[in-house]
Amino acid sequence: MTEPAASSSHQAAGTACSHTAPAFRKPGKWVVAALSGALGLYAISAFADPTKPRVAEPPVRVEVQARPITAFEPRDPSRRRFGQLEFRGGIELTSAYKEFGGISGLRVAADGARFLAVTDQGRWLRGRILYERGQPAGIADAEMAPVLGPDGKPFAARRWYDTEALAWDGGTVYVGIERVHQIVRFDYGKHGLLARGQPIAVPPAFKLFPSNKSIEGLVFVPKGSPLAGTLMAFPESALDANGNHQAFLIGGPTPGAFAIKRSDEFDIGDAALLPQGDLLILERRYSMLRGVAMRLRRIALGAVKPGALVDGRDLIFADMGSQIDNMEALAAHRTPSGDTVLTLISDDNFSPIQRTVLLQFTLMSDDRERTTEDRRR
Repeated sequence: MTEPAASSSHQAAGTACSHTAPAFRKPGKWVVAALSGALGLYAISAFADPTKPRVAEPPVRVEVQARPITAFEPRDPSRRRFGQLEFRGGIELTSAYKEFGGISGLRVAADGARFLAVTDQGRWLRGRILYERGQPAGIADAEMAPVLGPDGKPFAARRWYDTEALAWDGGTVYVGIERVHQIVRFDYGKHGLLARGQPIAVPPAFKLFPSNKSIEGLVFVPKGSPLAGTLMAFPESALDANGNHQAFLIGGPTPGAFAIKRSDEFDIGDAALLPQGDLLILERRYSMLRGVAMRLRRIALGAVKPGALVDGRDLIFADMGSQIDNMEALAAHRTPSGDTVLTLISDDNFSPIQRTVLLQFTLMSDDRERTTEDRRR
């Protein structure tokens, strides 16, 4: 997949190590404020902060600290294999910059280093992943800027909240906005972080999405596939009459809707295409009784068509015994040696009891599994 270029100019990485068990809480994003006098009671958005600027800000350099995560399962640090994935390493990210956090959409370039992300408070984040011995070690050249609407003002000025999904097609970037059930297109290749978003036409069914269960994943299908030119959209939990996840094919040769089999109360957090062409679905689950969990499913892209019900095998399941948090962003790239690497990032909801963790895994192919088994013998 061709990715947009990203220029940057700052570097920082920390070295401390942490294996703190993750906590999870997804706070409500709307609160009720009591106002005196004739104003009475009315609802305001928790993100509609009147102190935040209503005009475009230039991109700012951001210093990001990174703590290594050397074991995905702290109770068994030597374990590297989890389902169909092999743990490569991870980092826990923090920054003094107040807008850092809430990462909900991610794409990683073919070099495995440059990335573009979006936060659920309407901010771009771009930079480079640093590596040591093939493991993620830090973030360099980090920059952040508000995502801009057609008028050049930040999304917040339009009350466009919860930017949760990200896809790219060459120099074109698509962002999904959960609260208003909208997808916006950017000429990122030409304007970078100062690009202005233009809303695109979406299916009428978008209007029926629950306000906080809308678009969580976007995937653009590149050339070489029967679905080439299609933008795939995945709501978090917009269920059909049979209790399965609705998903949508926008544009391309066969626009329409299809369904993804739902099981075990998992909702969709993000989606990505493998370099081999299959579809990956990142899922998460939270309940008071069972806590937080994540799951990755692999679905054959050839099975996706209007009216289809698709399912796929689980690649990994992880719960609070592992180094996860509210995992919401997924990207895939291939290394020069041919490994398929999956990068996952959590959305900390700007909560002090949650974390921003970046995890990387190698997808084990059948050939790779046989080679690993031969080495063990």
